[in-house]
Amino acid sequence: MARDTRQRILDTSLAMFNEQGQANVTTNHIADELGISPGNLYYHFRNKDDIIEQLFSRYEEALDAALSGPGERLPELEDIWMQLHLVFECIWTYRFLYRDLVDILSRNRRLRLRFARILKRAADNASGVMRGLVMAGLMRASADEIEGTATNILVLSTFWLNYAAARGDNDEHSAIRQGIVQVMLLLAPFLRDGERLHLNHLVQAYRM
Repeated sequence: MARDTRQRILDTSLAMFNEQGQANVTTNHIADELGISPGNLYYHFRNKDDIIEQLFSRYEEALDAALSGPGERLPELEDIWMQLHLVFECIWTYRFLYRDLVDILSRNRRLRLRFARILKRAADNASGVMRGLVMAGLMRASADEIEGTATNILVLSTFWLNYAAARGDNDEHSAIRQGIVQVMLLLAPFLRDGERLHLNHLVQAYRM
């Protein structure tokens, strides 16, 4: 029963943080939404930051799974597309983290260090995938171009929701889809002609 209550607190907190922004949600709000006493909530979590840390652990686990590569074979464009879907799906599920990233990390050194490790792994993954595309003969890029593009992919993915919000986009789910397209288009200048045409077809089909 205690485990069920803990899970309900996490699930409800995530939904409220995503909908209202974590800065606007207190532990009392969460307890009221669940119909439990604040004391019951504090039995499971010390404070709101404790809840955010536990949600961050769930996010971290989901992102690790999303960053898994195609195995031993060389990657193809469809592999990157699918991986981006999984990564942006994770961003969508835990979008409050990305919307309030600077605020959350500025007050929690542990999460700041953990997120830095996530960025390092994501950068290594992006670089590795592009090196695989070069080895497969699907793109041409120097080592510096690969590293630079990997950084651009991370910056774009990490702050895409903030950019969409600043632009006035009200449909965050649609913004996520556009973010996937924008990341894929970062690769376009380096692709060989056949693969660039293939990418254009994928983008057009995705936008329909």
